Amino acid sequence: MRERLEELRKEAEKEIVAAKDEKTISDVRVQYLGKKGHITSILKGLGSLSKEERPVVGKIANELKQYLEDEIQKKSQILKEKSFKDQLQSDVIDLTLDGKKPLIGKRHPITQVLEEITDIFVSLGFSVAEGPEIELDYYNFEALNLPKDHPARDMQDTFYITDDMVLRTHTSSVQIRVMEKQKPPVQIIAPGKVYRCDTDVSHSPMFCQVEGLMVDRGITFGDLKGMLEIFLHNMFGKDTPLRFRPSFFPYTEPSAEVDIGCVMCHGKGCRVCSNSGWLEILGSGMVDPEVFRAVNYDPEEFTGFAFGMGVERIAMLKYRIDDIRLFYENDMRFLNQF
Repeated sequence: MRERLEELRKEAEKEIVAAKDEKTISDVRVQYLGKKGHITSILKGLGSLSKEERPVVGKIANELKQYLEDEIQKKSQILKEKSFKDQLQSDVIDLTLDGKKPLIGKRHPITQVLEEITDIFVSLGFSVAEGPEIELDYYNFEALNLPKDHPARDMQDTFYITDDMVLRTHTSSVQIRVMEKQKPPVQIIAPGKVYRCDTDVSHSPMFCQVEGLMVDRGITFGDLKGMLEIFLHNMFGKDTPLRFRPSFFPYTEPSAEVDIGCVMCHGKGCRVCSNSGWLEILGSGMVDPEVFRAVNYDPEEFTGFAFGMGVERIAMLKYRIDDIRLFYENDMRFLNQF
């Protein structure tokens, strides 16, 4: 058996020296050290030897196994380095080719418009407030003068999680949470995502809103009108005409829709404005006394106004976009324009 091991050593050494590539050296490893290799077979057959021969042959076989593993590893490393050098010499690199420029991300158009809206109101003294997107029915409806049997709830197609929990349909719920914790004066905007069961070219089941609230002694509808005029002229230009139309919202009284002159036809009448020359841009009004009572504000002492706008709608008008779904399709041809 010892003679056989010596023969295997000499044969293996010759094959290791003769190996010219990584595949050949890998085959040598399998031939001698694999599960069915020569050295492995000898180690498995030690049980058939006498007690005297077994430890002697076992030691020689294990030493040979370790020796061959080391030699094969050295040869494999040499062949890898040679292969790498050969590849470098054979590859041709054209240094005149243009390099690949990394793609640089851009802020989404909705983010850009949202930041612009926020900057305008912050410059007017408003602070930014946030609240949960999964909201209790109480904050989303009841505290805003919309009890469970109120018909105005049908104005908003709501995603209900449970009977008492919804995906918020507006960020007006944030106003309630702020007023519960803070006594007047209050001057906040509440930007964020809202959710409604509605989708077409001008509606999305998820969209962004900015709600605003100002509460103090002596706040009037004139303050609301002046504040929104400043905002809209900053957003669309100082020559943009605007008008207030009487409307209805459960949490404001009196209420008004605010329109701006059509940015497409400049008031001449077109398909976008239904030939009226005007486009609805936001809703507003004086805070209903019932809302103040829900947060323990004295409506005899304090007054306030609130307003709300869809960020996507403002972005569509600002950038002349006719399909809200373009904002959420992640089409780089569209997004790269911004």
